[in-house]
Amino acid sequence: MTAKQEQHLHQITQTLVERIRPEKIVLFGSQAAGKATEQSDFDLLVILESDLRRDKRQELISRALRPRTFPVDILAYTPAEVQACVKDRHSFLNHILKTGKVLCERQSQRMAEPG
Repeated sequence: MTAKQEQHLHQITQTLVERIRPEKIVLFGSQAAGKATEQSDFDLLVILESDLRRDKRQELISRALRPRTFPVDILAYTPAEVQACVKDRHSFLNHILKTGKVLCERQSQRMAEPG
């Protein structure tokens, strides 16, 4: 990850913490694996309490990050959805939680460990 990408990632994380107050943010994909190029986007799993549908949660997060200075792909899950998915040790979400890089996590609420 370049210094510029690290700066963007820090800015994205801070913005989400301030505006969305997520339970957890996880970086996954090429950036987390150390295989990113200068054209790579940020793949983020954002876990937050919400009654909104997943697409509306993703839209809410997207709006919070405007104006964007760097491409970001977002997956938005509630803690309950995460708990249900981690039971399947072969799920994509489980893979993200095992291999991704945790950018922030609220101390008051720990997530279940992936299977």
